[in-house]
Amino acid sequence: MIRITLIAAALAATPAVAQDQMNDLQIAHTAYTAGQLDIRYAHLALAVSENEGVRAFAETMIRDHSAVNEAAVALITELNVTPEDNDLSRALVDGAAAKRAEFVALSGKDFDCAYAANELGYHQVVNQTVENKFIPWATVEPLKALLSDALVTFKVHEGHAEEMVAGLQCAS
Repeated sequence: MIRITLIAAALAATPAVAQDQMNDLQIAHTAYTAGQLDIRYAHLALAVSENEGVRAFAETMIRDHSAVNEAAVALITELNVTPEDNDLSRALVDGAAAKRAEFVALSGKDFDCAYAANELGYHQVVNQTVENKFIPWATVEPLKALLSDALVTFKVHEGHAEEMVAGLQCAS
């Protein structure tokens, strides 16, 4: 069974944020933070993994999440607003330290399986959150459009992560 992912843990740890509607600036900050964390995990995967499939996936995460975050920064600059830190984004950052510590203690197939399982779970929760909360809550049309476009990419990531987990034949 896939362990609880960082975002799922953060959502569970911050029920008020998970249930109450976030504003556009909080949504933007949280989405950007989640992307940055996934980029950091991908850099770690490139440093640790020798598996070609894991490394290719990590390179895709860096490329795609960087592109989405660059588009988010451009939108924020264009709108001349400042994203708002919030309980969920702080919980994500706090949880990332523990996840990173877990990853750095692993190597070989153990690392690859942990990284792949985390990526699958991470994208499942991110996709559900973006689709069912962030997009409906967003009130600024360009943010809603950016999230909608990103969701298409993130759903592809989820499918690739599912294939990666299956290909690695990790123990549940």
